[in-house]
Amino acid sequence: MAFGRYFDEFQAGQVFEHLPGRTVNDYDSVWFSLLSMNQHPLYLDEPYARARGFERRPAAETFVFSLVVGMSVRDTSGKAIANLGFERVVFERRVYAGDTLRAESEVLDTRESASKTDRGMVHIETRAFNQNGERVMWLRRTFLAPKHAG
Repeated sequence: MAFGRYFDEFQAGQVFEHLPGRTVNDYDSVWFSLLSMNQHPLYLDEPYARARGFERRPAAETFVFSLVVGMSVRDTSGKAIANLGFERVVFERRVYAGDTLRAESEVLDTRESASKTDRGMVHIETRAFNQNGERVMWLRRTFLAPKHAG
């Protein structure tokens, strides 16, 4: 399978299922939190999380966000010249160790670059679901993709 797509390969309404899914491990969020200097005890301290009504430590939302965006790259922005921005990120359910996430992206629209004819902007919505089919988050982003050279 090719890594990413050219601008010409995107059409509004296309949906890409991002496989394989990924099971979240207990250490994933802890490592991510420490690496990114997010030392909020909710993600690091089990008794702290339980004292605040959680069944156990949830995965940090920034970890879930990064994982889901990463899952989408192979099918969407793998050939991108630049990631232009995130329009919206919504977290709908907590993710815990043991949850298996899958993701899909839908092309919302495309637009050729006004200044450079060899590229265009692709606007997508990526949605992530847990093993029960419940949506845990969604986001919208735009990236700049090259056109096919030939």
